[in-house]
Amino acid sequence: MTEATATHAAKPVKRSAMEKTYDKAAKALRKSRKNALDTARSTADSLQSNPVAVLAGGIALGAVLGALLPRSEREGKLLAPVGKRIADTTGAAAKAARDAGKAELDSLGLNKNAARDQAGKLLGGVVKALATAGAAAAKTTKKE
Repeated sequence: MTEATATHAAKPVKRSAMEKTYDKAAKALRKSRKNALDTARSTADSLQSNPVAVLAGGIALGAVLGALLPRSEREGKLLAPVGKRIADTTGAAAKAARDAGKAELDSLGLNKNAARDQAGKLLGGVVKALATAGAAAAKTTKKE
């Protein structure tokens, strides 16, 4: 076999291998495109069916990314007053909620003093019940 004949015989094999590779690549591309579309549809369905979870996930992701990114000096100077104001406002809101809750419980008679009185009454009742049970047991043993 001459070199020209070998080269001529190799061309169809080379072309066939290229066609197979092209077909495999095209098939992989179609499959990837289908998977991407399926994922997009699934994501859209999830967004529509549970938007609160998506919002919570987005907030959590934003918090993580925000914690990982370095803060610039300018950002620190600009945001420090905002952070202080937010902390003060939330602290005041929590105190107001606590005070309102205590006032409501007091109006219902549910406070430390009322709980202490109830515990004392309960303990007194238990002691009285034990004394009565002991006296009854003593009377029973005397009769026998």
